[in-house]
Amino acid sequence: MNNLKTLMLMVLLGAIMIFIGGLVGGKGGMMVMLMISLGMNFFSYWFSDSVVLKMYNAREVSREEAPQLYGLVENLAANAELPMPRVYIINEDTPNAFATGRNPSHAAVAVTTGIMRALDYNELSGVLGHELAHVKNRVLCVLRRPQ
Repeated sequence: MNNLKTLMLMVLLGAIMIFIGGLVGGKGGMMVMLMISLGMNFFSYWFSDSVVLKMYNAREVSREEAPQLYGLVENLAANAELPMPRVYIINEDTPNAFATGRNPSHAAVAVTTGIMRALDYNELSGVLGHELAHVKNRVLCVLRRPQ
């Protein structure tokens, strides 16, 4: 259902852009806006996870660099019967975590250093389990900042 909602929103945005292009430039304007909307949708689908991670200056970590965090994500993903997502750390004091990616096979989870300091292992496990639930249910990419 989430995929259908996303598709419908992308189609609606494209239709609005094409309509505005038609108002401004006639058939030529419609064609230009069609190309722009197709390009935007393609870019959003394939590269939005990378954009979000770069916005946060996230750094991908391996098992050797962050064994406890990596092992926790690995265990949670296995329990949820999900492929292992990429694991990122964001050097920021604000406690935050999010999941992003176009599907479970191309997912990533990111945590801030602030949340790793603020929570114990069990609490962090709960937060990461929540994020992996987003991956499993394909409710991905979050641009949320705590208020």
